[in-house]
Amino acid sequence: MNTYTQLTREERYQIHALKQTGHSQTEIAVILGRHKSTISRELSRNQGMRGYRPKQAHSLALERRKAKARPRFGGSVWVKVELLIKLDWSPEQISGRLKVEEGIRISHEHAMERLNHRARKTLGFQTPFEVFFSTKTPLTVALGS
Repeated sequence: MNTYTQLTREERYQIHALKQTGHSQTEIAVILGRHKSTISRELSRNQGMRGYRPKQAHSLALERRKAKARPRFGGSVWVKVELLIKLDWSPEQISGRLKVEEGIRISHEHAMERLNHRARKTLGFQTPFEVFFSTKTPLTVALGS
């Protein structure tokens, strides 16, 4: 079974060069090792008023790919996750609660990943390093020495 791979920037430039030299879509497909419908679709999707332009074609393809990708969970789910994290819930507890109450299946790893990617300051968290160095009490007093 063949696997699908998107056209690369280099392949788009090759399509352009081969098209300029008068090769047919079928010939271009054979040269690139692609199906002829891939070449046909590429040319029809990205043919502008000035013909096929590989740089523009690649930019359009990246935009289509980005527009197609959608987040797995909406903003309201993450607001709940952040609220529960602020209330010192563990990621496992958050995952379980959302599954029971909302019917949302989110792994505790995903909740933790979200927390780590968000700016910790906006959530009111401090790293252990920040906690240690923000303490006004000398270490010897804190340790009871």
